[in-house]
Amino acid sequence: MTDVPRPPLTAPEREQLIGWLDHQRSFVRMKCTGLSEEDAHRNVVPTSPLMTPAGLVAHLRWNEYAWFQLNLLGVPDTGQTPWTEGGHPDAEMLVDDVPIAQLLDEYDAECARSNETIADLSLDTLEQGPYAAKGEAASLRYVLCHLIEETARHVGHLDIIRELIDGRTGYTKLEEIA
Repeated sequence: MTDVPRPPLTAPEREQLIGWLDHQRSFVRMKCTGLSEEDAHRNVVPTSPLMTPAGLVAHLRWNEYAWFQLNLLGVPDTGQTPWTEGGHPDAEMLVDDVPIAQLLDEYDAECARSNETIADLSLDTLEQGPYAAKGEAASLRYVLCHLIEETARHVGHLDIIRELIDGRTGYTKLEEIA
């Protein structure tokens, strides 16, 4: 995903929601550009050993999948997810052996699949997955708001981690980091 501008100030609701999500998504790759493999997997937060750039990218990728495929569409989990019954609660972040470029490509592909998934859905579409079965289905509107929040929060984590790794801060353009 490239540097995505903010949505227009007066865009309709759907364009605003997807625009803001895409805008936040674009910062994920930007914050990881130029990191060595060692730095992409380096833990700089001793109390959160899985919170590495690589771990956060993997976490965001699987959040996209969980919210749009498993929860919204109700696609059955066929065992391809990193989570298992009784397994590590943050298993998606156990990626020490996965190159950051692969993780970023998988994240970008999942984001594109998410956008394709919702392209023709109403913002009022309700989840069909496990939460719906419990009577707690959220609308696509809610899911988009949640993913904006989730992505922005983790982009903030990436900001701090990147600063601790090599001093890079802010919303630096991709060309300036590379």
